[in-house]
Amino acid sequence: RARTVGKLFTSVVATAIGLNIAAGDQYIALLLPTRLFRAEFAKRGLAPENLSRIVSDAGIVTSPLIPWNSCGAYMAAVLGVSTMTYMPFAVFNIAAPLLTLVLGITGFNIRHIPIAAASKGVTARIR
Repeated sequence: RARTVGKLFTSVVATAIGLNIAAGDQYIALLLPTRLFRAEFAKRGLAPENLSRIVSDAGIVTSPLIPWNSCGAYMAAVLGVSTMTYMPFAVFNIAAPLLTLVLGITGFNIRHIPIAAASKGVTARIR
């Protein structure tokens, strides 16, 4: 359904954040979107670094903002304050996924590779 690069980026961000919320562990939010979207990125000629950056911007940095996520629970216990208390001060954690969406929609700093080389590499790794 994601016909544009911006919509594809939005799908990856939503999947990573959604998995942080649903799974409660950032490692699931890192691995699953990478596996799910790898072939689509190759099919569109987008470099794998783009997918890696998106998943880290959406999956890693948002995990401390989810109170029941292992990272959010650890941060709250160490800091001695609830996740919702430190959330307004976590500017980077909130801004990183939003900036990633802006970059995807505008197409700025998106690395492309030849589609034939990209699809060949993905099929070799999947087998």
